[in-house]
Amino acid sequence: MAYRTTIFPRALILVLALVFTGAHASGGSNASTLSSTATPEAAATRSPEQVAAFAKQVEKALAAKGARVALVSRMGRPLSEMPEGMRYTHVGFAVYSQITTADGRKVPGYAMFNLYQKNEQPDRSTLVQDYPADFFSGAVQLESGIIIPSPALQERLLKVLASPTYAALHEPRYSVIANPYTLGRQNCTEFVLDVIQAAIYQTDRVDVIKANTRAYFKAQPVKVNPFKLLLGSVFSAEVSTSDQEGGTPLTATFERIADYLRQADPETQVMTLTPCGASASGCERVGGPALAP
Repeated sequence: MAYRTTIFPRALILVLALVFTGAHASGGSNASTLSSTATPEAAATRSPEQVAAFAKQVEKALAAKGARVALVSRMGRPLSEMPEGMRYTHVGFAVYSQITTADGRKVPGYAMFNLYQKNEQPDRSTLVQDYPADFFSGAVQLESGIIIPSPALQERLLKVLASPTYAALHEPRYSVIANPYTLGRQNCTEFVLDVIQAAIYQTDRVDVIKANTRAYFKAQPVKVNPFKLLLGSVFSAEVSTSDQEGGTPLTATFERIADYLRQADPETQVMTLTPCGASASGCERVGGPALAP
């Protein structure tokens, strides 16, 4: 089974360049909804060893915070191509686990729980488990926004991730600009938000989850010219407005989820990690990316 690990494939960039307006018109769509592979130019600037080292750095940072589960994001497109208020193209759950190595040994580490697009069906997604080195192989820049919920919320999240509710919350019909308030389409950030809401409200009822999302979560507006958006939905299966409610499209982003959890779960920690050089200074920035306006 092949999975689409790109939020902005080359053909889609041309379509979305027609869709999104303003200074970030060529950026594409939801900055934190899907996985994203690196461009050839970016891939040439870093080695697999650098990716593996950064992935290990992220794991060590999570372990140092005592995180049993955290939200981890990556940059799958250059920031200059991203719409305003969006920095990260993919977010998933990092779960502290016992990892089985190729030689059969059990070692502690983090497994990534993701929603990914399907390569052969760009308007469909699937749930995939991989590891930090796989996760960051799709980054154009080695930077990660990280959200570590409170211990109490982590405990609830682990229960959801280990239950049938996790898979039941997956809506396989995919859109890069999925509306987190409605049903019918989903992207990775909406899925992550649904799992968070299931944990906070201790429910598997989608109607309860969506009611509380509508009441308390502030979605990210995506400035779109209606005619250009129509062109995008015609030419690309992964751009759909069927779950939007008219007016400006709304979507979930890493930044908006961080903002929401700061309010709903005050012990939440948000930080940004970049690769460490010879000196550790500047490797971790507490507070994470600036909140969207």
